[in-house]
Amino acid sequence: MAGFSSSRALSSSSLLLIFIFFSFSEAREILVGGKTGSWAIPSSESQSLNKWAESTRFRVGDTLVLKYDSAKDSVLRVTKEDYANCNVSNPIEQHKDGETKLHLDQPGPFYFISGTKGHCEKGQKVIVVVMTPRKHYGISPAPSPAEVDGPAVAPTSSATSLQGGLLVVAFGIFALGLF
Repeated sequence: MAGFSSSRALSSSSLLLIFIFFSFSEAREILVGGKTGSWAIPSSESQSLNKWAESTRFRVGDTLVLKYDSAKDSVLRVTKEDYANCNVSNPIEQHKDGETKLHLDQPGPFYFISGTKGHCEKGQKVIVVVMTPRKHYGISPAPSPAEVDGPAVAPTSSATSLQGGLLVVAFGIFALGLF
């Protein structure tokens, strides 16, 4: 019966680790500005969408959601230069649907401005910087001798080394059995 309990605990802990992995890597829908109606001329510098964007971490696969009155506004994805100059004449993408969903498909900056004349100049624009995904390789390789501080020490005997390794394995099995 103890074997069944420990295998069930091992299975439960494995499922928990898989759940945690997928919950951190799952793409999200992010409402721009954190609320409906944020795609508008800001009332002050502190209400700027760039202030909001600086405090938000964007990942590849996330989707930005902008909600606005489609009869009065639009969203343009533009180059860095067109963002700086509020140039609406040559957008990379143009959206006028009132509930725009923008897929962030690569790392780096994305530049968005309002397509309504004069709105960008009054601050209705945002830069979204998408983080570069981290690469996970599993187990890290051992450091090279040049990376280790201090002199190299030879093991005293293979029996001592073997006992230490068994102790680490036994502790790991014990720890997994507790979860």
